[in-house]
Parts: sequence; C-alpha cells; structure tokens
Amino acid sequence: MVQAAGGTRSGWGAGHGPSRRQAPGSTPRPGRTPSAPRLADNVPVNDHLASLSLLLTPEGRALLDVVRDTDPADELAVATRLRREHPAELVSAALGQARLRQRAVAKFGAADAGRMFFTPNGVEQSTRASVATYRAERMRELGIGSVADLCCGIGGDAVALARAGIRVLAVDRDPATAAAARANAEALGLAGLVEVREADVTGVDTSGYDAVFVDPARRGGRGRIFDPEAYSPPLSWAVEAARKAPHAALKIAPGVPHEAVPDDAEAEWISDGGDVKEAVLWFGTAPGAIRATLLPGPRTLLSRGLPDPEVRSVGRYLYEPDGAVIRAHLVAEVADDLDGGLLDATIAYITADELRPTPYATAYEITDRLPFNVKKLKALLREREVGVLTVKKRGSAVEPEELRKKVKPQGPNAATVFLTRVAGAPTMLVGRPA
Repeated sequence: MVQAAGGTRSGWGAGHGPSRRQAPGSTPRPGRTPSAPRLADNVPVNDHLASLSLLLTPEGRALLDVVRDTDPADELAVATRLRREHPAELVSAALGQARLRQRAVAKFGAADAGRMFFTPNGVEQSTRASVATYRAERMRELGIGSVADLCCGIGGDAVALARAGIRVLAVDRDPATAAAARANAEALGLAGLVEVREADVTGVDTSGYDAVFVDPARRGGRGRIFDPEAYSPPLSWAVEAARKAPHAALKIAPGVPHEAVPDDAEAEWISDGGDVKEAVLWFGTAPGAIRATLLPGPRTLLSRGLPDPEVRSVGRYLYEPDGAVIRAHLVAEVADDLDGGLLDATIAYITADELRPTPYATAYEITDRLPFNVKKLKALLREREVGVLTVKKRGSAVEPEELRKKVKPQGPNAATVFLTRVAGAPTMLVGRPA
C-alpha cells in the first residue's frame, strides 16, 4: 500500500520518513542552542503537529502577525532578533508558516491564505480555491446538503463546501493534517459546518451523508503516482465507497486513462486559467457522460460522441484547444463547432478557414507555412523584424528554448511559431493571436 508523504491527503495513513536528528555522539557547538527544523522543510509528521500546536497558542498567533510579510532573504536576521524574546522552536515554526502562507496565496487568495494553516505538502497538493468552489457549487445545485470529505487534507475542499452551505465531515488519518483542517475551519469561521475527524477513512460510516467526496493521495516517496490503483486509498476502494452514497465525487489525476473510468460514472476534466487541474468522477449524476469545464466561468463542453475530425489542409486559422478539452477527448466537438479539421490525425491542433469565437480554444491567424528548417525560419523572422517570439509545439521533439536560441529573434514585432506536423510532415507554422 502506498502512503502519502508528509501527511497531506494521507488516505489510509501517513508516511513517516526518517527524522532529522543530531548524529549519535555529537554535541551542540558551545554557546549555541540547537533550533528545531523550519516548518517548510521536509520534517517528520510529528514535528509538523508540534509546530502547529505552538502556532495555535496566543503567543504563536501573535508571532504569526509579526512575521506575516517577512521576506525570505531577511529570515535569518528576523529569527535572530525574535529568538531573544520567544522560544527558538516557535520562531522557526512561525517563519516557516509565514513562508507557506505566502506560497498559498496563488491558490487561496491573500485573505484566506493569511489566516489559514498549512503543511508543506498541503500547499502543493490542496485544491485550488476556484476549483473547489466550482465543485461545491455543483454539489449544492444537485441538492446535496451534507458531504463526507474523505482524505480531507488541510481542508481546502471542506472550506468551499461549507461556504456553499453544505455540512461537512472532514476525515484524515494524519494528525498534523487533521489538526490543520480543524484550525482552518475555525480560522475562517466555518467550524459550525465542518466536523474534522482524525480517522482511517475505510472505517468511517458515511451512510448519514448525501454525498461522499474522496481525494486520494497521488504522491508517494518517489513523486507522483500514475497508477490509480496505487493511490492511497486505491481508486477501486474510492469507487466502491462512491457507489454506496446517493451522490459522490472522486478527484483523480487528469491523466487518468479513459478506460479506467467506470461505466456508471460521469467524467469531468477541469482547467483553471488554461491549466488543467484535475479530473473528477461523478456518481449519481449522468452515467457515461464526459465533459470539459473551463474556469473562470464556468463553461462546460459536453461530449456528443462525434467521430475523430478529418485531416485537412492548413486553413487561415489555427485553434489550440484548452487542455481540459484535450484530456476529455472532446477535440472533435470543438472542430465541429468551428467547421474545422485536424492538421494531423495524431495532433490536437484544429485548422479552419473562418474565425469563430469559442471559449474552448485559442485562435491564431496563420501567416506562413514552412517545412521544418531553422535557417528559413530565422530568415523569415529577421525579415519580419520579430523580437518577441512565442514557440509552441505539439508532435515535435525540438524544445522551444533551443529553437529560440538558434533563431535569435530581434526587432519590435511579435509572432508565434508552431512546431508540429501537417499530414505527417514536420512543419513550422507562423502566425499571431487572432
């Protein structure tokens, strides 16, 4: 069984790595007191819990306010000054938490991130607030009033659900993670709607809840886990838990093979600002449906079961589908809406003769088509005085930075070059946003 590193989204249990301890037989340098490792480091789970406990005291909360905007470059000086009045362990914990909060702004916004409590992996693995809010709103529209959030992590999804007026049981086996989730519900004024329980999710009775939400751990000691059965808990367990509830949502990696999607589930791929964030398997909604949802919006494209688009010659416009559309295998639906075709049967670039607005793809006007030839491209860009060059690739082994160094763009104009294949032939398409 694969366990989650660092205790975030820990599922069945937390992984406990070796502690950073003083070497046997060694002694501290004279006149110095060894300090606790900083919270943002990869320290053992128990140290995260101890650090969080310190920060939840009145002294800890006050110190968090003091170090809130500390620049990482100034941490040593700030720590030295603060340790004259506060325990070294508390100062290290506060500075580490301040750094984590700064990192969390991108996901949670400054207002929430400045009040929440994080573990290092919690910042990295928690759901972006915009995505969690969308999913919570969809649950509310389904009439769901209570959710068992299994493998709740630091509580990002529980917070979004509670803000949608949904009662939440948030469960995680890792003590530090559960403590962070509880602290976050309290810090954001949602403790009345969120019950946090430190427990093994496999032993939790969810029969009294309208829905189950499961976010299995998808990271292990060696990084990302791609096999759904190696999740913690495995996808098969999550699916069985989902089938016992009136409604359910299982958060999984966006690269999950379509053949791994159960027949009785609806599959949804979600992107935010053009970046694919996750896939969700919904139960109790529309079995067999496939959708791509783009945030902000939301804008949702549903599968119409269309065959693959035909390959056609390069038209005036190239459309680059959103990543969620590609992951959901809905390029055919977009091509049909644009009256377009593919540049190549294996490449997710759509070409068309007309410019039509669509939220599901970015349009570019193609000005030039070249066989793959760096010298010809360099000459063309010099002639057009292109100094700002965006390089996109799909179906090419050439790295954008490598090409940019070779062509050495100079001048006041901008262009986009696509390294791709057209009917199997390596090709360079030059254009600009339409």
